[in-house]
Amino acid sequence: MDTPSEAIARTLDGVGPRLRRIREGRGVTLAALAAATGISTSTLSRLESGRRRPGLALLLPLAQAHGIPLDELVGAPEVGDPRVRLRPRTVHGNTVVPLTRRPGPQAAYKMVLPRDRDTPRPCAHEGHEWLYVLSGRLRLVLGDHDLVLAAGEAAEFDTRLPHWFGSTGDGPVEILSLFGRQGERVHVRARSRRRPDRAAPERRASDPRPARP
Repeated sequence: MDTPSEAIARTLDGVGPRLRRIREGRGVTLAALAAATGISTSTLSRLESGRRRPGLALLLPLAQAHGIPLDELVGAPEVGDPRVRLRPRTVHGNTVVPLTRRPGPQAAYKMVLPRDRDTPRPCAHEGHEWLYVLSGRLRLVLGDHDLVLAAGEAAEFDTRLPHWFGSTGDGPVEILSLFGRQGERVHVRARSRRRPDRAAPERRASDPRPARP
């Protein structure tokens, strides 16, 4: 088994080839990467060939340019306790567990909506949402549509359309929510029935997710 210093040295030796694979795999030239990071092409070339030791001053702008975490960029070994300690929050009576820890345009949540969250209060805001039902029956009010999704079903929609989701009143609902201002769309379908009336949109205060900065 390697000593800690040997493991670190081996990881650093592999940074150069990893940087080249990432760059070439994305079809990025050294000149384009130099323009994006402010690092000269000669320095980038020496870094990729192993003739220049990687340091934070070089790795941080490279991680930002490639849009990947620093530990993934260098292939760092796992250190310490690998468990993710999730901290549930209570938002408007719902249990919300953020699944993403890094700031970014997209966020993932696991939510448990109580049985008594069954009165539609539509809201509208910027973004795109994808929902997946883990257990229970989810009622989704979307514009003029009133949908009921069972476990294993999913839906996606533009959140600029007045919407609300909650329980059908039969019991609590457990769901996964992927929300982003410009999220990729997952093409799914759900059967719907027309609603006889349309509730007036409300502000985002009824959104069960925690407020985003």
